[in-house]
Amino acid sequence: MTMISLGGSIGTGLFLASGGAIHSAGPGGAVLAYALIGIMVYFLMTSLGEMATHMPVSGTFSTYATRFVDPSLGFALGWNYWYNWAITIAAELSAATLIMKFWFPDSPSILWSALFLLLMLGLNFLSVKSYGESEYWFAMIKIVTVIVFIAIGLMMVIGIWTEPAVGFSNLTDNPFPAGFLATLGVFMAAGFSFQGTELIGVTAGESENPRENIPRAIRSIFWRILLFYILAILLIGLLIPYSNEQLASGEISTSPFTIIFEKAGLAVAASIMNAVILTSVLSAGNSGMYASTRMLWVLAKEGKAPRFLARLNARGVPVASLLVTGALGMLAFLASFFGDGVVYVWLLNASGMSGFIVWLGIAISHYRFRKAYVAQGRDLKDLAYRAKWFPFGPILAMLLCLVVIGGQFIGAINDGEIDWAYMIASYVGIPLFLAIFIGHKWKHRTRMLTLAECKLDPEE
Repeated sequence: MTMISLGGSIGTGLFLASGGAIHSAGPGGAVLAYALIGIMVYFLMTSLGEMATHMPVSGTFSTYATRFVDPSLGFALGWNYWYNWAITIAAELSAATLIMKFWFPDSPSILWSALFLLLMLGLNFLSVKSYGESEYWFAMIKIVTVIVFIAIGLMMVIGIWTEPAVGFSNLTDNPFPAGFLATLGVFMAAGFSFQGTELIGVTAGESENPRENIPRAIRSIFWRILLFYILAILLIGLLIPYSNEQLASGEISTSPFTIIFEKAGLAVAASIMNAVILTSVLSAGNSGMYASTRMLWVLAKEGKAPRFLARLNARGVPVASLLVTGALGMLAFLASFFGDGVVYVWLLNASGMSGFIVWLGIAISHYRFRKAYVAQGRDLKDLAYRAKWFPFGPILAMLLCLVVIGGQFIGAINDGEIDWAYMIASYVGIPLFLAIFIGHKWKHRTRMLTLAECKLDPEE
């Protein structure tokens, strides 16, 4: 479960979008953004871990919000999470196309998007066990790659790998070249980088012994965040000037990881790195296909989606849900009409906003779960895993989510002009979520549950 969660979160957000974050906010701004989002994610995962060990179900976010807050919120969160990961599949396909252009610059984008979409669909037709084993090895490749990158990057900074030493001048000379607002503007890219850590909750319903495995995975999250995100972003900011146009989010042609390997004099390693990034991108997309398919299946099973989507084949795979999810991944084909980099940024922001809505729902659900647990006279010592820093953790996570959602418009302002396409892509998730929430509430006349009405046991 730890490897699947890590594999789902290490992908284009770290390997590609991190370059755009540094270019927009500078090295100091990018590190600050990733650090604050990392703290928020740590609290969110401890909140999710407490609920998932107590009630391990595949439909986590939808189920918890339905039982602890409001059935309409659970309904809307479930569909939002499906949409979030389905859009992420399209983003990963667009990123894979960008990477293939490194080797085949004149090849048609639609060819690679179609090929990789078929590959993801094929992998998800396998059994859950096969999916878990393949993701374990995919994640292992990513972990080894990031560790090697960090080792070489550190040696370049202090002058062991290359002379003279790169040093800390890129960070100390001008850490925040565009100010605080630019830092706030890249929070969405930072958030997208961490999306996937919540896969711990999705896999809980199909894992063995979740009461032991989930806490073990949660406990390692902080150190994974520190090592794989903060340190990697810091090294990129030290080794590549923020003004380097190759880092620009709208014109990403190569990964900052690849650029640094080339600076280290490892020309062959750069191509190998691109292959590793391609593997990680497909792995993250594969995880997204799994997560969104399972969420759509749970929605159908609970009567919140058409019944035919709840059918399973002999291997326990919801084929109909898989095909419907794959159809939304075809948004990546838009790259053939609007350009690879443009479509990637659109999809990145559309997915990022939906992810923050999910995280906000996790924080609210946990706050209500703990309050209801105590209000119903239960002993906190009976919880298999208890989140620390309650209620500070979920409240801080809620506030940071709201700040990022409200401040995302900053990224749409360029030289005083508003990029309306960027703005719409960034905020399209909010009206969709509200429309689903209000429509369900109007139809079913639901209301917010009292603490006594919250259903805290799986069999209820």
